[in-house]
Amino acid sequence: MVKPRVTETDEGIQDEIIVRIYDKMQRRFRDKGWMETKAIIKSGINAGTVLEIGPGPGYLGLEWLKETDGTNLKGVEISPEMIKIAEQNAREYGFEGRIEYVKSDAVHMPFEDNLFDGVFTNGSLHEWAQPESIFNEIHRVLKPRARFYISDLRRDINPLMKWFMLAMTKPKEIRPGFISSINAAYKKEEIRDLLLQTKLSAASVSRTIIGLEITGMKTNLSTPLRERQ
Repeated sequence: MVKPRVTETDEGIQDEIIVRIYDKMQRRFRDKGWMETKAIIKSGINAGTVLEIGPGPGYLGLEWLKETDGTNLKGVEISPEMIKIAEQNAREYGFEGRIEYVKSDAVHMPFEDNLFDGVFTNGSLHEWAQPESIFNEIHRVLKPRARFYISDLRRDINPLMKWFMLAMTKPKEIRPGFISSINAAYKKEEIRDLLLQTKLSAASVSRTIIGLEITGMKTNLSTPLRERQ
């Protein structure tokens, strides 16, 4: 029996010390090759100017820039401390001219309509207090027929996989946050119901070993939600 969702903060990680601990964990994920870069590119997001929601310390977006040519990235992030460390990491990559971080809540993103060639985000969905509003914002800022990729943990993850991942999560100070993130994550059926209330209702929702992937293309057509197992 999967327990009900336990809402997590929608204010991001604001504490400077915790931000640096989180940065160490994400850097380790990058070094292990555990980032979703290939999945984002495979989904069709591989050119132009793209938006990342909740970039945190920035490694996913920076790796995406590294693997694509002639691309630019904007990151919308609610935590000023995360932006500071993401900008530092962008300088380390030498990508300062290709990336810009903007402090904002994703519910009301400070971008014009039909601006981006793609939108992606990983690990932030479970923190969104108003997911339907953010799904609609994603639709608004995308160019027609541009693609989106949203991934996150899922609450009904296999218990053995959950505890394996917990053991692999380092530094150990971040482990309580990992558990709270799983407890706040969605099941596939819950996401399906949310999407049906938004302009991303034609999205495809699939389970992965540890989470969920939501992919699709901006369209004004009201088509049934597609599902993959």
